[in-house]
Amino acid sequence: MLRTSIVALAFAVPVAAHAQAEKPDLQKGSELAAQICVACHGADGNSPLPANPKLAQQHADYLYKQLKDFKVEEGADAAARPSAIMAGFAATLSEADMRNVSAYYASQELQPAAAKDKDSVELGQRIYRAGIADKGVAACAGCHGPTGSGIPALYPRLQGQFAEYTETQLVAFRQGERQNSVEMTDIASRMSDREIKAVSDYIAGLR
Repeated sequence: MLRTSIVALAFAVPVAAHAQAEKPDLQKGSELAAQICVACHGADGNSPLPANPKLAQQHADYLYKQLKDFKVEEGADAAARPSAIMAGFAATLSEADMRNVSAYYASQELQPAAAKDKDSVELGQRIYRAGIADKGVAACAGCHGPTGSGIPALYPRLQGQFAEYTETQLVAFRQGERQNSVEMTDIASRMSDREIKAVSDYIAGLR
């Protein structure tokens, strides 16, 4: 236990030092958003279209990881998160660019979406809060929090996200089209279309 703690501490110190030395530039992030991201995600990260995710108030570390995952790393056959559209944009961004634009969108205020399906709200709530015991599906709240606020650097903010977008991502995890989260691939693989749609709609209404 002591050895593990020492190793973890040794790793954490340089990471923290690097993060402090490379503080994101929100102004540059804003400029990148206006030049590259605005058409799909909005200037402030509040996408006008349900097919494109809201990025406002999303955790900067999570956004950064997704941008990294859209890139094909040297020696790899494909990106960890394949996307014909995002791969092109991500390829033009430097390490600093990704940090800056991620921090900028994280600093913006979310204009949340809303739940729409009253008939499925009870099922969606039950899945989010308690999971699906007979299928071995864990409660979403366990990682993403009771209100969907997530945990910085670990789990993304879900609250107020378009139901359509969340549903699409869960289906992509289930079908193996998106492979940059082993946990989500496992969870989604156990869920039906009805369950995915219900919990996605419930998440849109979380505050």
